[in-house]
Amino acid sequence: MRFAKGLIVPELPEVEVIRRGLIPHLVDRTIQRVVISNRRLRLPVPRFKLKRWVQGSRVKAVDRRAKYLLVEMSNGAMMILHLGMSGRLALFANGTPRAVHDHLRFFLDSGLELRFNDVRRFGSVQVLVPEEDKGLQILAGLGAEPLDPDFSSNYLMEQARGRIRPIKNFLMDARVVVGIGNIYANEILFSAGIRPTYPAGNLNGREWHRVVGACREVLEKAIACGGTTISDYVNSGGEAGYFQCELQVYGRKGERCQTCSSTIVREVLAGRATFFCPNCQK
Repeated sequence: MRFAKGLIVPELPEVEVIRRGLIPHLVDRTIQRVVISNRRLRLPVPRFKLKRWVQGSRVKAVDRRAKYLLVEMSNGAMMILHLGMSGRLALFANGTPRAVHDHLRFFLDSGLELRFNDVRRFGSVQVLVPEEDKGLQILAGLGAEPLDPDFSSNYLMEQARGRIRPIKNFLMDARVVVGIGNIYANEILFSAGIRPTYPAGNLNGREWHRVVGACREVLEKAIACGGTTISDYVNSGGEAGYFQCELQVYGRKGERCQTCSSTIVREVLAGRATFFCPNCQK
């Protein structure tokens, strides 16, 4: 299989895989020390807050909202991590030699070390202290979680009412649905049998029902496979995901559709590579 060139931004499944991998190693563990490099990330690193609110505190929970990892501390603070385009979170034994792009190192009382490595430095770390309103700041304006039980065809149909923008662009709008990037938007629409260029406002209830089902099916399968590795993504244990072996259309321009044997087509939609089967997706 050929894959599209370039760096692929971690999407919801990759972030969820990392979250699940971190939970048994972080929850109820104390971050004894935080070491910060001198390199700038996408946003300024909050050195004072990391030392004041994260260092020496116990991890209470590791959650996810959209593509953000939320590390809740026992003192009420919350550390918010975003992987950007090339960010990695991985666990190492203390004493493991530092890599060039290890920008944050969290030393745990278990003898392990959590490292945030980011070659391109488009990732970010932010800290919300207890008196800050967690619901009205960084995470404000985000849309529905596609794996939540309340995510429904009625919600999507209402959000799309009167819109002529292509359904693929609509699904990738984080104000409507969070966590669906380019790879999974292509795969979801293939699974739903809907062409990416079709106007979102023209879908009927039955078609939206297929989209919701495809969102859950594709994302849950990707999580079970450990994510999609096309360039740099690895999970919290340093292991690559293998959902790329399950891709039906993404990166398969000119290849045969595995369902009907038609040729997979590639177009550019809103500046993003878009793949579909002209026969299966009407």
